[in-house]
Amino acid sequence: MPAIIGGIAEPIIALTDTHFAGRIGPHDLAAVGIGSSFFLLVLWVLAQTRSAVLAVVARYYGAERLDEVRDLIPIALWLNIGLGVVFYAITVPAAHAIFSLYTPDVAVQDKAMGYYTVRALGHPLALAVFALTGAFRGIQNMRWGMWVSIIGALINVALNPLLIFGLGTWGGLGINGSALASVIAQACMLCIALFITRTRTPFDLFPRRWHHPEFVPLLFNSGNLIARTITLNSCYFLGNRYASHYGLAAIGAHTIAMQLWLFSAFFIDGYAAAGSVIAGRLNGAGDSKEMHRVSWQVVRITVIIGAGLGLLYVLFYDVLGGLFTTDVTVLAAFHAVFWLVAVTQPVNAIAFAWDGIFKGIGHSPELRNALLFGTFGVFVPAIMIADHYGLQLHGIWIAFALWMIARGVWLTVIFEQRYGAVRQAA
Repeated sequence: MPAIIGGIAEPIIALTDTHFAGRIGPHDLAAVGIGSSFFLLVLWVLAQTRSAVLAVVARYYGAERLDEVRDLIPIALWLNIGLGVVFYAITVPAAHAIFSLYTPDVAVQDKAMGYYTVRALGHPLALAVFALTGAFRGIQNMRWGMWVSIIGALINVALNPLLIFGLGTWGGLGINGSALASVIAQACMLCIALFITRTRTPFDLFPRRWHHPEFVPLLFNSGNLIARTITLNSCYFLGNRYASHYGLAAIGAHTIAMQLWLFSAFFIDGYAAAGSVIAGRLNGAGDSKEMHRVSWQVVRITVIIGAGLGLLYVLFYDVLGGLFTTDVTVLAAFHAVFWLVAVTQPVNAIAFAWDGIFKGIGHSPELRNALLFGTFGVFVPAIMIADHYGLQLHGIWIAFALWMIARGVWLTVIFEQRYGAVRQAA
């Protein structure tokens, strides 16, 4: 449970932004949709050091050699901060060109630029938090990350209406206020994570030396995960781009569906992250038999969690859209397609579970290859064919469903090829 709760901070922040943006108008809803999508795209690409740090720390923890990676954590921390600053400097000046690729609507582009310019201040903050919570997970502690996430989400929820709509005679900042609330929340999360690191872990905030034997393997692992995430986010980009060409109601509906899909992904991934922590420790201890058993147990329970989320979406089908907008055309488009999001949750869970397991044991090339196959062998052809036949939003979400099936099947086969013999030998 701490892993699940800790994993949903960013999607809760995004859902909160979407909720209040939908109360302003459809242009603001669409702008927050594409602005937050691009922010998360950059963030997820760069945040893969968390999984790489987790794998290294969990392996050394399982081998009872934790002191040997004491300097690696502050190196990863400052690396992430530096990456965040660099990508802020790169993406903010290019924001106009970037958002013109998402949508031809000039009003939406302008609002998205303003939102992202503020929200992008959170890149170095969020990346620093990811580096530290990866270390927390590596030493088998999920509670610290949970409390960091809870406090950040609560701060964001509290500040959003104040900064968007204002107070008294002050009229507020609109969706830019929503972005500022997210940045403040991320700054608070970083302060808490730094305090925990300094007082509760063996890791320092500055390394005794700026080189470490695990640093190059960490970069290699991170590089594979970054390549994987770039490929992954190309699917999200294409989904947004195609939806924006189907009209304002379509991009609004797609924004709501995607935010709920991402919430599910992070919720399910939270449990998979707990599995990755255990798998990483067992891998470090050399217990392949127990790792195989635990991995399949994680997959089974993750599917149950996905089925539960899908059932909740079905039960509250007519309620969820109204949490984000009152626009009848957006709601009609959303209700027409959301069933695809609901029924595919158990299928998605299989891929998310294996993602967590492979990250925990440090097998990043397999994750990269699964994404390359799923994206260019399945998703891209599917969305192009669906667009050709006029399926519009239905086509986008059918492509996402096929993409998740391909990823799950690929990783299942690879895992059994590598570790299935352990079970047979037992």
